Amino acid sequence: MASTRVTSNHSSQCSSPAPCPASDSPSTNSRLQAAVKRRLFVSHALSTWNSRVFEFGAVLYLASVFPNTLMPLSIYALIRGVSAVVCSPLIGTYIDATNRLDVVRLSIVIQRLVVSVSCLGFWFLITRRSIPPFWKFGLLAFLSALACVEKLSSIMNLVAVERDWVVVIAEGHEPTLRELNSQMRRIDLICKLAGPFFIAVLDGISTEIAIITNLALNVASILVEYYAIAKVYNTTPALQEPRNGRNASSVTETNSPQITLQRCKSGILAVARQIRAYLTHKAILPSFAGALLYFTVLSFNGQMVTYLLATGYSSLHIGIMRTVSVAFELSATWLTPLLMSRIGPIRTGIWFINWQIACLAFGACIFTTASSPIFSSAGLVGGTILSRIGLWGFDLSSQIIVQEDVEADTRGSFSTLEASAQNFFELCSFVTTIVFSRPDQFQWPVLMSCTAVFMAGGLYATFVRQRRGHLIHFSKCMDLKERRKRLSGFGYARLSQAADV
Repeated sequence: MASTRVTSNHSSQCSSPAPCPASDSPSTNSRLQAAVKRRLFVSHALSTWNSRVFEFGAVLYLASVFPNTLMPLSIYALIRGVSAVVCSPLIGTYIDATNRLDVVRLSIVIQRLVVSVSCLGFWFLITRRSIPPFWKFGLLAFLSALACVEKLSSIMNLVAVERDWVVVIAEGHEPTLRELNSQMRRIDLICKLAGPFFIAVLDGISTEIAIITNLALNVASILVEYYAIAKVYNTTPALQEPRNGRNASSVTETNSPQITLQRCKSGILAVARQIRAYLTHKAILPSFAGALLYFTVLSFNGQMVTYLLATGYSSLHIGIMRTVSVAFELSATWLTPLLMSRIGPIRTGIWFINWQIACLAFGACIFTTASSPIFSSAGLVGGTILSRIGLWGFDLSSQIIVQEDVEADTRGSFSTLEASAQNFFELCSFVTTIVFSRPDQFQWPVLMSCTAVFMAGGLYATFVRQRRGHLIHFSKCMDLKERRKRLSGFGYARLSQAADV
């Protein structure tokens, strides 16, 4: 009777002239969630598209300005990577202490402005090929400095949205978090496919047209991206809640030299505490294993693209290779959530890292033993393409582990330290092509890249054993063996009885 009265009272309230609150309607909530996701995906797609187009475009522009050498590209990427390694922890502190919307908006504006100026610099280098070497390398240094700012803005946006906003929007619901992670990664990979292919086709027509198009797209998207992320923030109350009550604007402003020195000392100590917390965190092994995978030249990045161009492939051929590669990578964004729902993210990660190791070992063997440069390059490309399924499957698995294990008020610092490790190992990969800069020495960076993947697999296997107590279910294997023995013995007994009859 009591439950009947409660139901009748609720229905009478809803049938009154005053409308029921929209939050009581599941359909309204689902529509609101769909709108939030759609705007989040639009903002992320525009940010990722511009980043991928410029990242790959810069490789093509530098290859056009400095042909037949890996040195300028490696220096450009080296300086860009050093800035990310050194400054990422400070970015993490800023993310954890600042309003979420302010962080993302600042990253959008800075990134768009820096890319626009960089495009103008590349256009000047392309159209003024007869300028003295001093000015040419001076512009290269200026573009490298702009690349540092662009990289840090990209890290700020990536960490804030993928490692914090997504977790808050999911509200602790693991299937929703898996879905959001997979869709965000799918956007990354589609942009990775379409963006470089698009700019490579334009560069095949004219490098000047490619640079102008890159600049125009970058400028045109800023308002849409800025508006979409603000709507996500304003329609998600959880994003508006402060983390630990901290806010960068609450810091007392003063210009005293003594206070400034004290702030510098406090900042250094804070970074040291963050590094110690990162290295002792329970999620360090999957995080560090994922970072170690960035020590590679086998990813259709600048080094491998430049090597393939020197081998005789055209930019159109490389665009097609990237298309096939990203098609395999996209398959991982559907396969990984399916596997995680059945066997969990930890076991899914060990399956995918082992697949990556096997494919790269196969490709490296062909590359180092084949006599024909075209055939050896084709074997390396094939192994790299197949390994991408394992790479992104492992990436999604380790990301779920980190998102679930890392506390909300340290997501920014933990993720930027992880990004710092990623950029450090990416930096090491560029050092390999600086030392072995000739295309005929490319086998040494390839072997170092394979070694890094094997080490990452060992680290993650250690984590799996620590977390689960074993790598393989030997007890289940023994039970299966005993069951088969019993079944075979039962079958033999039946046959014996039939023979006696």
